[in-house]
Amino acid sequence: MTSDLFRDRRVVAGLLSEIAAAAASSSPPVRLMEVCGTHTMTIHRHGLKDLLAQAGVEMISGPGCPVCITPDGFHEAAIRLVTERENLILATFGDMTRVPTRLGSLQAAVPAPGSAVKIVYSPEEALTLARLNPVKDIVFFGAGFETTIPAIVLTAGRAQAEGLKNIAVLTAFWTIPPPLRAIVSSGEIRISGFLYPGHVSAIIGLEPYAFVAREFGLPGAVAGFEPGDILLGVRSVVEQIRAKKPAVVNAYPRVVRPEGNPAAREVMNRFLEPYDALWRGLGRIPASGLRFKPAHAAVDAAVKYALRPAEDASDSPGCRCGEILRGVISPPQCRLFSRSCRPESPRGPCMVSFEGACYVHHKYRGSSPAQRRSRKSHG
Repeated sequence: MTSDLFRDRRVVAGLLSEIAAAAASSSPPVRLMEVCGTHTMTIHRHGLKDLLAQAGVEMISGPGCPVCITPDGFHEAAIRLVTERENLILATFGDMTRVPTRLGSLQAAVPAPGSAVKIVYSPEEALTLARLNPVKDIVFFGAGFETTIPAIVLTAGRAQAEGLKNIAVLTAFWTIPPPLRAIVSSGEIRISGFLYPGHVSAIIGLEPYAFVAREFGLPGAVAGFEPGDILLGVRSVVEQIRAKKPAVVNAYPRVVRPEGNPAAREVMNRFLEPYDALWRGLGRIPASGLRFKPAHAAVDAAVKYALRPAEDASDSPGCRCGEILRGVISPPQCRLFSRSCRPESPRGPCMVSFEGACYVHHKYRGSSPAQRRSRKSHG
């Protein structure tokens, strides 16, 4: 099946009709959390948020943006590393350089003599930098969920195999299931069910989400990233609610297998161990982070450079990114949103990352079908 089918208006209209019929009997109204930032992007880009609201389903964003949930302490440790240590290249993804902190951002940092910040598109580029610059230290600042973690640790493994001593990884590695438990257990917001991330699920499979249905009685579905994918996932969750049979349904079988990707998980298990990690807005969550095992300390930047990220998961003054990541508020409810906080001058990471809820809300304001019709009528 091609992506065209999953964007076909007739298919979308049919799925919305089925969702509305299934949600009609639900009391209170259906309220689903899309965990993944890419889901948030699709929902807003294609005007699905308003269409689903008309069908009786409210969608709220969750903690599925690794740049967003990484506390400032990690970013500040990276800033100190490149500004205080000579002859060091700090390589990272572009979004990570723009996160504002009390020390500014990596983008605005003034590196020490011989040092530099380098934007890369894959961890492989950091490995190339280490080969080409043997007299410099290379640190890859990697943030990610289970989707990108295997590639990063494989790169570290290759560096060890090649005997490269001048490369290390500053890990900001997070796992998706634990924060879901934290959000539901807190009782802070009402959630009827979850839309689980397709990319992460391609690695971890379905079982890690089973506790949500088993312990909390909440349904969920793994969904892909086209409009039809999103609606298939939502339809599944709403039908589970109507049938009162919560489960974990795979609505993305063309990519996700029930068992996930055992080879990728083996790589993570070989190099990494879980720890109780600090998340922006959510605090410390048991076994929610991954870090290098002691056997791989040589490629662990935190060990190699004795880094001590600050134990602070709060936002900068006025920013409500943490509440947005918990689903407590939507971005427009923050008084900074689209005023002093914009993509060109972000006040928090939720406005930095392409997967950040604030960035998505700002970029696709006026993208609902009703708003597009209004613009045409006034055109």
